[in-house]
Amino acid sequence: MEDNPAVLRVAGDEDRSTQSRRRRAMSCALAVKTDLLVDLSDLAFADASVMLDLAMVARRLRQAGCLMLVRGAAPQIATLIELVGLHRMPGVTVEFA
Repeated sequence: MEDNPAVLRVAGDEDRSTQSRRRRAMSCALAVKTDLLVDLSDLAFADASVMLDLAMVARRLRQAGCLMLVRGAAPQIATLIELVGLHRMPGVTVEFA
């Protein structure tokens, strides 16, 4: 992971109904050409659609030779990450508390 990665902060309650509101941030994340830090410390609730969006970003980063580091997931979000398998994707590191 580079010293100054791009940062994507996901906060509040995110699910399929809020997908259109996070589209711009996800598009920006898809365009980065550096490693990406995903900060979930302010994410209270999420469904699988959020994890699928992050998986899509992780795949694109990996194709560009970059990495994704996920930090700050609350216990319920960490469980969702494990259920979806985001932590097992190549190029993705999840720091569990």
